[in-house]
Amino acid sequence: MAVNLQALSPKLINLMLDTVFVVDEENQIVFVSDACESLLGYRSSELIGTLITRYMHPDDLAATRASIVRVMRGQPHIDFRNRYIRKDGSIVHILWSARWYAEERVRIGVARDVTALMQAEEELRFLAHHDPLTKLTNRSLFYDRLAASLSAAHRHRNSLALLFLDIDDFKMINDTHGHAVGDGVLCTVAQRLEDCVRETDTVARMGGDEFAILLTEIQSADAVVAKVEKIRMAMNEPLGADFKGIKMPSCSIGVACYPIDGEDADTLLSYADSHMYRIKKRRSAAG
Repeated sequence: MAVNLQALSPKLINLMLDTVFVVDEENQIVFVSDACESLLGYRSSELIGTLITRYMHPDDLAATRASIVRVMRGQPHIDFRNRYIRKDGSIVHILWSARWYAEERVRIGVARDVTALMQAEEELRFLAHHDPLTKLTNRSLFYDRLAASLSAAHRHRNSLALLFLDIDDFKMINDTHGHAVGDGVLCTVAQRLEDCVRETDTVARMGGDEFAILLTEIQSADAVVAKVEKIRMAMNEPLGADFKGIKMPSCSIGVACYPIDGEDADTLLSYADSHMYRIKKRRSAAG
C-alpha cells in the first residue's frame, strides 16, 4: 500500500521534540508545531497571527533582527542562539536553524530549548574562575584582574593596593574541630571580606587559608589603612552560634601599594606576602 507522505507531514512535524515555526516576511507567525507549548508555554492557536518579535527577549532583539535579515537574504543560519520570554514570564534559551523559502515567501525555523545546556556552560565558566568552597575569585582570575588593574592604573596614573591575608593558627582549627568546621570558618572569612570592600574591588581565595584583596582607585594611603582596620574589626567579630563557642582566629594582613611598593604584579604580590609574614612572625614572637 502506498503511503501518502504529504498527508503525514503535519503529523510528523508535530511529533518532533523541537519546535517548528513558519513566519512570513512581516514576522507574523503562520504556523507553529505542537512542541511550542512546551517551549514557550503557548498553544499554537495563541501564536498564529501574532508577531514572533513580540516574544523575543528585548536584549536579544537587535541581534535577532540581524539574523532575520541574513536568513531572508538567502543565507541559512543554523547555529543562532537567543532568548525568548515564556508565557509565565521566565526566560528560555533557544538554538535556531532557519532558512528562507523565496517561492513561498516564508522562513522556516526549528527551535531547540538549550536552557539547561546554557546553565551548565555558565556553571562551568564560573567554576573555572572561582573557588568551589567560598565562591570567591580564584588565583587565576585574580592574577588576570590584577594585571588589568595595573594597566589601567598606569594609564590613568591611579593608585591601587594589594592586601594579602592569612588566618593565624588555622591548622589548629582543622586538627581540633575537623575540616567541616574549618571550611565553615573559611566561608565566614570570605563573606566578611566581601562585606568590607566595594563591588569594584576583588576578593580572592589564593589557596588554603590565604586570601588576597585588590583595592582599585585608591585615593590615599590613609584610605588603605582605614580599609585594613575595617577588615581587622570584621575578623574580630565572634563566630555565630553554629560554631558552638569556637573562637574566631586572628589574621595577619600584608599590604603592597602601587606604584610605591612595586609596579608589576609579581613584585606587588611578593611584597604583600613578605609583609604579611613579617607581621605574623612579630605576632608569634609576642606570644
